[in-house]
Amino acid sequence: MTKHHLSNSQPHAFWDNSLPARVRVKSGDTVIFETLEASAGQIHASSNSDAVTTLSFDPIHPLTGPVYVEGAEPGDGLEVVVVSIKHSGWGWNAVIPGFGLLGAEFPDPYLHHYKLTGNRCIFRDDIVIPYEPFCGVMGVGPAVHGRFDTIPPRHNGGNIDIRHLTPGSRVMFPVLVAGALFSCGDCHSAQGDGEVNGTGIETPMTVTLRFQLLKNAHIPELRFITPSGKKLTAADDGGYFVTTAHGPDLFQDAQQAVRYMIDYLASEHNLTRAEAYCLCGAAVDLKISEIVDAPNYIVSAYLPLSIFAKKLPRVATKPKIQTKVKLGAPKRKPVSKAKPAAKKKAAPKRKPTRRR
Repeated sequence: MTKHHLSNSQPHAFWDNSLPARVRVKSGDTVIFETLEASAGQIHASSNSDAVTTLSFDPIHPLTGPVYVEGAEPGDGLEVVVVSIKHSGWGWNAVIPGFGLLGAEFPDPYLHHYKLTGNRCIFRDDIVIPYEPFCGVMGVGPAVHGRFDTIPPRHNGGNIDIRHLTPGSRVMFPVLVAGALFSCGDCHSAQGDGEVNGTGIETPMTVTLRFQLLKNAHIPELRFITPSGKKLTAADDGGYFVTTAHGPDLFQDAQQAVRYMIDYLASEHNLTRAEAYCLCGAAVDLKISEIVDAPNYIVSAYLPLSIFAKKLPRVATKPKIQTKVKLGAPKRKPVSKAKPAAKKKAAPKRKPTRRR
């Protein structure tokens, strides 16, 4: 099987089934995609929050592709195996005014940088999120002619932001046009379920994918299989702090659960509300806990406690010195630190008396 390589030098920030393919592959081939981070270079490692103020959404989600899969026709399925995703040491997320679950409540922009080392995403020295990368945007060419933006998810896939599409996953798409015309980008080093602040840890990545054509699969919409023997999240070891909210509207319940979580993070972990909102986007999972007992439903927000540095027990600065004792010997009392008593001088020897 052949291996192909696509640079990030010709990104497209839209879906359009008339866009010419950059490479043609056969079923079973592998493609290495170089992808830009979500802002298409508007934000970089030395940026401050001013970059969020001037952020343009026009180039958002620069995608690498399209890939034409030979033999793919409408009615077929395209299986995409996520082989590997490699970071370059840096990522970001942000509070973007007017965007995200609580966008109207955060009028001031804020940019947060992450240092990425190995499998660690460092939010702060004492807050470290596991590196669990995926492509936020993956999709095939849409069935309908025209140009469509990448912000909402669509029938072709698109901005799906499913955090479990990590290496080892198998993702299946419906083929909607000849050749499938697959593209990907908007990679995240980590993200909570819901991407509540509108950003995961946005990161430029090198993504390796393998393509398999599924003839006549008639897949109605995206589906996937996670790798066996692997936890859904590496942060699952330390338990969770969970906030909940109830009400007749799931969207409003989600908002309230996240508000409660921000309150907790700000009060208990010394974060500003903007920092707490960013941490929610990167690490907090929203879950529908109950949806059948109308008129009220429950949404829960799960915060993994393993991301926080554990407080070590205090160690005595002057440990007691223990006297070593030989087995079988009686224990001796510790020697006093007082000055030893002066030795008594021996009496002078008397000369023997001669007998007459």
